[in-house]
Amino acid sequence: MKQFFSLVFLCLWVCTAAAQSQDTPLDEQKIENKKPPISLYKFISHQRDTTYLDTTLTIQKSYKFNYLRSDTFELLPFSNVGQTYNALAINTTSKRLTPLFAAQSHHYNYKEITDVSYFNVPTPLTEIYFKTAFEQGQQLNAFFTINTSKQFNFSLAYQGVRSLGNYQQSLTSTGNLLITSNYFSKNNRYNVRFHVASHDILNRENGGLTDNSIALFTNDDPEFSDRGRLDVNFEDAENNLKGLRFYMSQEYSLIQKVDSTSTTALTLGNSIWYEEKLFEYRQNTAYEQYGASYEPTDLFNKTTLEDFNIQAYARLDNTLLGNFKVFTTLTDYNYGYNSVLNLDNGQIPNRIKDNIVSVGGAYQKQYKGFDIAAEAALNVSGATTGNYINAAAGYSLNEDTRVQGSIKMHNTAPNFNFQLYQSDYVNYNWKTQFNTIKTQELGFDVWSKKIANVSFNYIGIDDYTYFAINPSQSQEDTFLRPTPQQYTSRVNYLKIKAEREFNWRGFALNNTIMYQNVLSGSTVFNVPEFITRQSLYYQDQIFKNALFFQTGVNLKYFTKYNSNSYDPVLAEFYVQNEQEIGNFPMIDLFFNAKIRQTRIFVTWEHFNALFSNTNQYFSAPGYPYRESLIRFGLVWDFFL
Repeated sequence: MKQFFSLVFLCLWVCTAAAQSQDTPLDEQKIENKKPPISLYKFISHQRDTTYLDTTLTIQKSYKFNYLRSDTFELLPFSNVGQTYNALAINTTSKRLTPLFAAQSHHYNYKEITDVSYFNVPTPLTEIYFKTAFEQGQQLNAFFTINTSKQFNFSLAYQGVRSLGNYQQSLTSTGNLLITSNYFSKNNRYNVRFHVASHDILNRENGGLTDNSIALFTNDDPEFSDRGRLDVNFEDAENNLKGLRFYMSQEYSLIQKVDSTSTTALTLGNSIWYEEKLFEYRQNTAYEQYGASYEPTDLFNKTTLEDFNIQAYARLDNTLLGNFKVFTTLTDYNYGYNSVLNLDNGQIPNRIKDNIVSVGGAYQKQYKGFDIAAEAALNVSGATTGNYINAAAGYSLNEDTRVQGSIKMHNTAPNFNFQLYQSDYVNYNWKTQFNTIKTQELGFDVWSKKIANVSFNYIGIDDYTYFAINPSQSQEDTFLRPTPQQYTSRVNYLKIKAEREFNWRGFALNNTIMYQNVLSGSTVFNVPEFITRQSLYYQDQIFKNALFFQTGVNLKYFTKYNSNSYDPVLAEFYVQNEQEIGNFPMIDLFFNAKIRQTRIFVTWEHFNALFSNTNQYFSAPGYPYRESLIRFGLVWDFFL
């Protein structure tokens, strides 16, 4: 919290200094003090798409008022804010040519390069996000950006979360810092963007409820309505994901479009970034159910990754031909541990290193309602195999309806922790030689204001990798733990999602439904067949239109299925086919309000848990879903 208050103080100090500056003549200050239109507060994505600040209050804003600041329809949160999420659906949108780091279940709130935005604002802008947490804690986000000139912008954002949680040993603590800047030369030929991202995501781990506590929880024993009285599997473990990244990208317009008659522009650019990640697992005393350990006390595992990249590219924009881009990237990574592990049956090395050169290209063209885009890349040197091809074509049938078809093919090596892992627990050490994962996806999307937004996705995966209990091990072994596996057959997966809102006077019914079918590979690929969310609410303006409000009920439901289990040592989910979760409603009552640029949210989460005689609410086997709780918060945007 010290960092948060320091940040708020810095933001207020900078704003005050900027507001009190007397370098501008008084008459010019009066002109500048007129409130600029909201459309001038620009947000620029990594892909250089520009939007502007949105201070409206919609049901979609309510869906995104959470720890991730995004819609979690396809995710199931654990009991405490800042913990991981169980995935209810699978997405294959990555274009990475190198493996991902360990502890992917803790990366939901990790800002990657493509998640970072840059800004251009006429006056200083500050946003404060606050939301209550679960027992002795809160969520506080602060964001500040300012243009010191028309050409240069600076922003500072900090996310601080600390929550004790309702269950023993479930404390979470997050401290993420993001600094960005961007500069345009006066003639708009040169542009440079820079950011520094620091992440610190700490989770205490309890291994889930004991078998006896699960029985007390499901039977809703009144003596254990205080969830802190339920026993957990262990009380002395925690894991910590940290990351630090420096990124810079610059462009120069060799040939510039100077007016509407210009037909061609040629831009040269390069990006350079360096990132360090580490994942730590600590435990005071070895847990017997995880089997033998090399150290009986003070267990400590540290996994690291150093990732350095340089990319150079050229982009040609032609009014008739379209937009072309070619690029080449040099990647140098170093993943692993500080020691080699010698076993009776062989040696487990400590490092995976590689130097990779990749090349690629992209194309985009818009013509009379058609929109065509394609991109491809390939590793041409190095030991790591990887490539992808993405292509999409869309057409606007009219102002209300648009359709798009897409195809994606992606080959990549399994994540690093599938290839190499070391731990003080004997059963958590391996070095594998897996094939590359080959993913193909066909998609078709329809966006219609009058009918619905519908998406169809067929995904096929060869050599799918996953964590699971090794079936070849002895069934009498009580210390079976998840190990990396590769599926030798093909996974075929169908996903259909539809969204539509109906409005009548001040009432609205927002509907989202998803159907999923694992056509083959259902023993290793677990998702529920149906997921649905309905929000019935009323909205209006009162107090002479000074306050806009929404109030209603939100229901989310998914069918019962064999949910993946969570393993705290790996900080990963693993496949199991013995225990089902789901087939229970999650009902929230909410009241949202907007006063000027401030949005207020009050939610009674999981309201229906008060009326249940038995508790079947689980986020994963052994891990209960969230308790019934009234939470409130706000998002406050203010300008100078």
